[in-house]
Amino acid sequence: MTRNRRDPRAERAAIQVASVRGASGPARPRYDRTAKGTAKAAGGRPRRDPRSERAGQQVPGANRPRYDLSQIVHGERPVLAETRPRPAPEAASKILVVEDPAFLVAVVPDATGGRLSAHDRQVLGAARTLAGRDGGVVVVSIGPCESCGPAGADRHLALEDAGADPASRAARVTAALAALTPRHVLFPESRDGGDLARRVAVRMGAALFDNAEVVAAASLVRPARGRRVEQRAAPGLLASVAPDAVADYAGAPREARPLTVDLAPAAGPTSAILSAERIPADPATVPLGLAEFVISAGNGVHDLDTFRQLVGALHATPGASRVLCDAGLMPRHSQVGASGTVLAATCYVALGISGAPQHLQGVAGCEHVVAVNTDLHAAMIERAGLAIVKDAQEVMPALLRLLAQEAQRDAGDQM
Repeated sequence: MTRNRRDPRAERAAIQVASVRGASGPARPRYDRTAKGTAKAAGGRPRRDPRSERAGQQVPGANRPRYDLSQIVHGERPVLAETRPRPAPEAASKILVVEDPAFLVAVVPDATGGRLSAHDRQVLGAARTLAGRDGGVVVVSIGPCESCGPAGADRHLALEDAGADPASRAARVTAALAALTPRHVLFPESRDGGDLARRVAVRMGAALFDNAEVVAAASLVRPARGRRVEQRAAPGLLASVAPDAVADYAGAPREARPLTVDLAPAAGPTSAILSAERIPADPATVPLGLAEFVISAGNGVHDLDTFRQLVGALHATPGASRVLCDAGLMPRHSQVGASGTVLAATCYVALGISGAPQHLQGVAGCEHVVAVNTDLHAAMIERAGLAIVKDAQEVMPALLRLLAQEAQRDAGDQM
């Protein structure tokens, strides 16, 4: 099969229009290169006219020229909506189910408030590495625990909360592990998780490989002698994982099927503590680096009295940007950022803070970030998981009114 040979001279002659005589010379040839004048000349394709396309994309009624780039304009034809097929919405991620795992890897998270912390998710990622394709991961939590499936758990055993008594918690966890008979048990190397891991190791009479920074199916690695050497060992029964050492589980969500087991009385000494409770620290005086909930004021906050009322109503720890601290409006110890305090808070609220690079470094470890700013393109808005594009001076009184209404509603329910 052959196609007709193009004739450039004939194509050029077909689009020639009346010549125009120059001011000081002979007439010059002129050509109509629009879509109308070049419509499929000798099998060719129409020549684009960028000016007419740009004019067809212009949005009327705007003070400044604005263009709708989702439209396609060809030559002098009317504006046509884009006809390319849109990708179908992704189907919901398939939940992976392990019906009969060859062995179990247990994870005992901190799960403060019934939620997995960032450290707990890292321990679940390490457990998935040890479980491989044939094993299953079971979360043994004291009390309820949310979002275990997306974090990588195939099973979930929720134990009855024994209060703040560490000995009773260790006894319940030891009894649960005896019923599950897992191949490996992982704890977070945190304040509560590390203490619980050592108590369980004493009760079970097993060695604990603590502060593991590398978790692999064949070995565990931890630093020793002031981090001058590394200690390696094959994965044993009990181990604790250091923070920020292992990546989270990034695969498809798991089933997290609820389990119920009959707990036998745990062996070991009984606790002499009759009752125990955890007394939270005053958020107004807790160090900024240890605070769980921080609200910071930036250059967009002018009414600091309202800001302090909001911080007290939400039981948060006050923070500030460097601008306010340099101006003497907030104390220096409340400065958030690389040149101030680096946070590890669960929730951080930035009021009127645009987000300088040093400030963003200070909130990089926060789990949830809420930003209130009038600039939609501010760096803090991009960093935030929840953004309110509004003046902070208007948002703060509105939040106080909502909190007052909620307090009145709760008082009415109690009566």
